[in-house]
Amino acid sequence: METDGQSWICECVVTCQESIALFIVSGFWFLVGFVNCKAPLGLSGRPAERLMKQNMNIADTSFEIEASLPLPEDEVQLWRVDLEGIRADESRWQKLLSADESARAARFHFARDRQRYVASRGVLRTILASYLGTDAGSLSFSYSEKEKPSLGPAHADGEVKFNIAHSGGIALLAFTRRREIGVDVEQFRRDTDLEAIARRYFSTHEQNQLAALSPDEKDNAFFRCWTRKEAYIKATGDGLSLPLSQFDVSIAAGETNALVATRPDASEAGRWRLQEVPAGTGYVAALCVRGQDWKLNDWSAGVRI
Repeated sequence: METDGQSWICECVVTCQESIALFIVSGFWFLVGFVNCKAPLGLSGRPAERLMKQNMNIADTSFEIEASLPLPEDEVQLWRVDLEGIRADESRWQKLLSADESARAARFHFARDRQRYVASRGVLRTILASYLGTDAGSLSFSYSEKEKPSLGPAHADGEVKFNIAHSGGIALLAFTRRREIGVDVEQFRRDTDLEAIARRYFSTHEQNQLAALSPDEKDNAFFRCWTRKEAYIKATGDGLSLPLSQFDVSIAAGETNALVATRPDASEAGRWRLQEVPAGTGYVAALCVRGQDWKLNDWSAGVRI
């Protein structure tokens, strides 16, 4: 796994032709919009409210991301990307990458891994550019001492925060404004010594929770615990310099307030919201965001933006 994370008032008149088709599929409504033209890039203003709705579940190469997307300050938006479904369109993403991203891509030994990386970076750039009203290729990134990515100085005024995680064939991308954020995803697997990892990295409280479960429940609970701990340390920006035994998370399924305790500052736990988020069949994921006064808008709800 690699971990590399309002309504706009338009200053110009944007002419777009839209056609929207509504289909009923397996009892659910899906709204599919087709935009024949895009708002100009690099606008400093914010477009007026649109009828177009953006699907945050990117499943194949036919998808399009709107040129300008809303990101309200009280909202966290979680996108899901099927990297297997889009990685073959490598040239589409490669042209968006910076020189250092292209150099890193070239170091991958296997074409599959290179294509997944290129696709995830290309989609990340495209979504960020849509929030900011700029060109995806113009974005630059800064990295903290612990390698947490953020937007470079040229686009920091938008105060968009993001985090990205991928495992197996999918990636999750989380976005918000003015809040530190971390996301993690893991593909369920049975080929590792989970008990040994738990003994080394989990807190006593977490190990006791696991010990109380039946053998059939332990594997899934392990991955819930791991993703929640990873999401928290990614959100704080401390990475593995923060000992994983220094805080406790709940391992219960579907938990929406999973940060149980932090040490030595017990009050730190109340400054974050850590919760399980959907990742799709065969995966488990967690999201951690600074503050409690935000709502989640995620890919599993269909067309939401």
